[in-house]
Amino acid sequence: MSQAPQSNESGHEGPISTPQQLITAVVLAFLVPVVIIVLLVTYVTTGSKQAAGSDALSPQAVAERIMPVGQVDLKMVSANAGPRSGEDVYKAQCAACHNAGMLGAPKFGEAGDWTARLGKGLNTLVDHALKGFNAMPPQGGGDFSDHEISLAVVHLVNAGGGKFDAPKAPEGAAAPADAASAP
Repeated sequence: MSQAPQSNESGHEGPISTPQQLITAVVLAFLVPVVIIVLLVTYVTTGSKQAAGSDALSPQAVAERIMPVGQVDLKMVSANAGPRSGEDVYKAQCAACHNAGMLGAPKFGEAGDWTARLGKGLNTLVDHALKGFNAMPPQGGGDFSDHEISLAVVHLVNAGGGKFDAPKAPEGAAAPADAASAP
C-alpha cells in the first residue's frame, strides 16, 4: 500500500510564501505602528505654543484669567432720601407685568381686573405683594421696603377703581412725595 503524496487541493495559499516575505511582514508589523505613534505625538505636542514675544504672562492677561466670576454690589441708600412714592415703585418694579397683564396679572387701570380683588381688602393685597402670589414673586422681584410696596399697591389698586388711603409711614421715616396727594 503505497500512499500518494499529499497535496493541498483546496486551492488556498497564504500571501507569504517565502522566508523573505515573512521577515518583511514581521518588521513592518512593528515599524508601522511605532511610526504612526511618533507622528501623532509630534502633532499633538507642536500645537499652540506661546511665541517668545507673546503677552500670555503679562499682568493684564494674568488678571483676566483669574478675574472673579461674580461681584457683590452694595446699594447705599441715603438716610435723608425717605421712602419712594407708590408711583415710583410701581414704575420701577410693578409696571413690567401689570401694564401688559403678563401671566394673569391684573392690568393697571382696568377696573374689571380689580373688582374681585378689591373685596379682599388692602391688607391681603399688600400681603400678596410682599410674599408673592401665584406667578408673582415676593415684591415682584424687587428690593423695596414693606412701606414702599404698600404705597405701590395703593397706587395700583386705586388706579383700578379702589378707594384706599395711603398707609402711614413708619415712625422715624419721612413721608413720600405723593402720600399727601393720594386719594
